[in-house]
Formats: sequence, structure tokens, C-alpha cells
Amino acid sequence: MIAARPAPVARHGVTGWLRSRLFSTPLNSVVSLITLAVLVWALSPLVQWALIDADWIGTTREACTGEGACWVFISARFETIVYGFYPETERYRVDITLALLVATIAWLMIPRLPAKRWVVIFALVGFPVIAWLLLLGGHFGLPAVPTREWGGLMLTLTVAIVGIVGSLPLGVILALGRRSQMPLVRSLSVVFIEFWRGVPLITVLFMASVMLPLFVPSEVEFDKLLRALIGIMFFWSAYMAEVVRGGLQAIPRGQEEAAKALGLGYWRRMGLIILPQALKLVIPGIVNTFIALFKDTSLVLIIGLFDLLAIIRAGLTDTNWLGFATEGYVFAALMFWIFCFGMSRYSQYIERRLHTGH
Repeated sequence: MIAARPAPVARHGVTGWLRSRLFSTPLNSVVSLITLAVLVWALSPLVQWALIDADWIGTTREACTGEGACWVFISARFETIVYGFYPETERYRVDITLALLVATIAWLMIPRLPAKRWVVIFALVGFPVIAWLLLLGGHFGLPAVPTREWGGLMLTLTVAIVGIVGSLPLGVILALGRRSQMPLVRSLSVVFIEFWRGVPLITVLFMASVMLPLFVPSEVEFDKLLRALIGIMFFWSAYMAEVVRGGLQAIPRGQEEAAKALGLGYWRRMGLIILPQALKLVIPGIVNTFIALFKDTSLVLIIGLFDLLAIIRAGLTDTNWLGFATEGYVFAALMFWIFCFGMSRYSQYIERRLHTGH
């Protein structure tokens, strides 16, 4: 009889993951144990302050009696953090817009749901119109809410989404223009890209808010938020153009020559052959630009728009909540991290799904 053999090494589940990733060799085991010890030593005070000794329930600073974090500051001002100065009786319009946005994004992200082409058309055409009518008002019996009353997380998402949706197609057009064989188109694209990449975003926002009204007729009213959106979209489209141009240069020339041999015109070559491959190659760069854009939305404070971070900072000046700056900044950092990490993880999922080999 064959002697009994030891059980096979577990390669699945938690045990298999630990064995293959952390304790695969004696050296890896020692490094993993040291790293875990350092993490426990460094994170224990943070967990103690943020969770164990924290105060969660209450409406005033008198409820903060412990030695940990006072999350009562966040809960008491949560509606202001989300809606800014939007009228309380009209905040249901923001909720409806946010629900439509989440439903549209979820429909596009879940692979097996049908009619994605129509959902894309709705996302690019229908949703912006509905959001504009709901948020701004002044139509269909809805009271008008000027953009100066917008703020908080609502304003941050508005600036980020408009910037992302506007900068990507404009960046693709600029990248194609910079590679064009027509000297005028190429020159205009180069000048546009180098100009916007050569100035800081703070300067762009300042010019859009202070200088631009000086160059338009006095009877023309140019909304401050609209000026900021246009400036952010142009600024990041220049960076997006260089990311896309890197993907276009990575495509072998034989791809375009083969498309020409099939009799395809320029736009069909780009839309069917070149751009799908180029955009797939530069997904990390595109998402990295989106993340940088999302974080730079906090710069709109310089022109008097109160985004998420600015609303929290304004709350810290309230005499009833002096001394709770740490909790406010930690909450703002957590919100930014959640959105940026979500974009990063979804981009990695898209990369794995489109990784069909070369």
C-alpha cells in the first residue's frame, strides 16, 4: 500500500491567499510580520481616537465629552455639507438629480443590463437638461435658485462631472488636431494645449472670475459657476489631449495603413480602428487625470464658490464649533478618497475586461 501523503497546500480562500501573498517564503513571512506589527503600532491610536473614544450622538458641542473625535460636528452640519446654501424647502430637487445620476451610472457600469446605447444618449443629452432644469429652477413652476447658493458636496460633484464629461471629448479632438496633416489645425491645437498647460489652474479660475467680465458687454450676465466650469474644462482638456496623443502614438502605423487599404475614410479609421485601441492603452492616464480634476475642484474657493472643503472650513469658523478642525478635515479627506478610490477601482475593472491581448 502507498503510504499516506500530507494534505495538499491550500491555494484558495483566506488561507490560500495568506500563504501565497504574505507567507510564501521565510523572508516574506518575516517582512509580513514586521509590517503588520508596524501597522498595528501606528494605527492603534488612530482607531482609538476615531472610533472607540469618539462621540457620535448629539447636536451641540456639549455632547463631545470624550477624548476622541467629535463626529457630532459632522452630523450636526451634514445637510449644509451636502447641499451648501441651497434652500431647505427645495433640496428634494438635489435628491432627485442625485438619484438620476446614480441610476444612470449604475446602468452603464453593470455589464449585463440592456439598452446601453439609449442610456448613453440619455446621460449625454437628457440628464444634463433635466439636472439644469431641476437645480437652477425658474421653469415649470420651480423657484429659481441662483448658483451662488449652491455649495458643499453638490457643487463638488457638479464641477467634477461637468469637467470630466467635457474634457474627455475635447481632449480627444485636440489630440487628433495635434497629429493632423493640416498645418492650421495642428498649429491651433498646439497653441491651445501649450497655453492651457502653461498656466496654473488658480490663475485660470481667477481670470475667469475677475478678468473675463471686463471683456464682455456690461449687459451680458456671465454666471460665475459657468465661467469656472468652462475654465476647468479647457484646462484639463489640454492635459487629456496629451494623454490621448500618447495612446495614438503607441498604435502601430500598420493599423491605419490596413484601414486605408480597406477604403475607410479618416473619421471611420479613427472611430473604428485607431481610437478604440488608443483609449484602451491609456485608461490609467485618463483616470489619473480624472482623479486630479476631482481633487482640484476645491480650488473654486478662490472665486467665492463653497465646495465640500470650503463649506467644512466655513463651519469651523462658527464660534459654536471652534476647535474641531481635525474632524472636519478628516471627513473631507475621507469623502475625496472614497470618490477617487472608486474611480481607480472601476478603471482597473475596465482594464481587465478590455485586456484581450495584442
